[in-house]
Amino acid sequence: MPIAFIHLSDIHFGQEKGADLYIHEDVRECLINDAHTVVKTYAGGIATGVIVTGDIAYAGKRGEYLQAAAWLDRLTEIIGCEKTEVLLVPGNHDIDWSAITRGCKLMIESIMDNGEAQLDSFLAEELDREVFYNRFSNYRPFAEGYNCPLDKSGGYASDRTFELAPKRSLRFIGLNSALICSENDVEGSLLIGARQHVLPRNKGEELVVLSHHPLNWLRDSDDARRYVRSRARVFVSGHEHNPSVQVENIKDDQDLMLLASGATTPPRVEAGYGYTYNLLIFDWDEKTDGLKVTTIPRAWSYEETDFVAVGGCDHTVVLGCPNFRKAGQLVQVQEASPAPPLDEIQQHGELLIEGQPTDIHLSSDVMPEPFPLLLLRFFRDLSPAKRLAVLIELKALPDDWCTPLTHAMERRIIDGFAHSGRLVEFEEAINKIQGKQPQS
Repeated sequence: MPIAFIHLSDIHFGQEKGADLYIHEDVRECLINDAHTVVKTYAGGIATGVIVTGDIAYAGKRGEYLQAAAWLDRLTEIIGCEKTEVLLVPGNHDIDWSAITRGCKLMIESIMDNGEAQLDSFLAEELDREVFYNRFSNYRPFAEGYNCPLDKSGGYASDRTFELAPKRSLRFIGLNSALICSENDVEGSLLIGARQHVLPRNKGEELVVLSHHPLNWLRDSDDARRYVRSRARVFVSGHEHNPSVQVENIKDDQDLMLLASGATTPPRVEAGYGYTYNLLIFDWDEKTDGLKVTTIPRAWSYEETDFVAVGGCDHTVVLGCPNFRKAGQLVQVQEASPAPPLDEIQQHGELLIEGQPTDIHLSSDVMPEPFPLLLLRFFRDLSPAKRLAVLIELKALPDDWCTPLTHAMERRIIDGFAHSGRLVEFEEAINKIQGKQPQS
């Protein structure tokens, strides 16, 4: 069955100064109304979810993500999908530059000088990773709430699979192209590393790769491009605020669509680009055993002060899909490893069983209800202090706990709640901290 997504990029919550605040609020309000009409017209009134290819915020501040959360809740409601169905990747504006320490600056400079080997060296150490990823301190809980956690080992920024037809699935993989972003990035200077650009290839599964930066911004673009061209079917990017769609024929019966997004709300000085968003519809084409992609771009009309069709029509293409044609058994999504009992907390404070990584989490495909919504409420809507209060209320930490609680530890604890049947208690604790009355 077809799946449909509202695609946004470069929303830049928090960039507004003076009158721009009123202009951007009006544009975003019109976008919500227009998305409702477009989804009703082209997708039967119900969308599968929302895709955001980076730069949700402008300066990576918590208040900016709270604004984004409230707006996304309204958008998802009006297009008929669950508020948890948002796929995210970070952009350079999702970095809190004030959180970059001198040590982190030295790390980035060393990576720029020495390349991927130096990146691997820093990612190998837990303390180094915490310093390195602290730049994303406000993006991380926001994205975690949508089950798009930043992999501190340098892996994918999101990973979600949808079935289109029997033995035919579409996997959305998000890249953290802002991994080594600094304040003065130049084209061709960024690095994503082999942990991200080595894309999987599975029978019956085709890939849609999401990235904030286009490939030309990557220092390892040649390596990344080889994997994208040989293993992905669609590559979606933002950042440059210049929308375009092109299809490359890689070889017989194998195509790649490159979709460059415009900016949902660019700075007003870039008004020439306009405000844009897309409706993307993916479906299996039974006749060719290919992937049918319909792109419905919408852009702001300064004359009508509303969103209108671009070029007056949608764009539909059927992409050659070698992995669909090779399909054997239905692709099975790997279940996350079970979380360890909470009494297996080691003295150094890591929530893990010996030999297991700290970033194991429940995938969207195996999440029990109402876990996805509780995940969103816990990470996105609660401050760090309130999240800690919830864990203390549930006695999830030993009485003598004195080690700093990392983001990965928090996620591991609440995954443990799902495994041990404590979701009702977890929800009650969240309601209590938010001052919500229990339902009778």
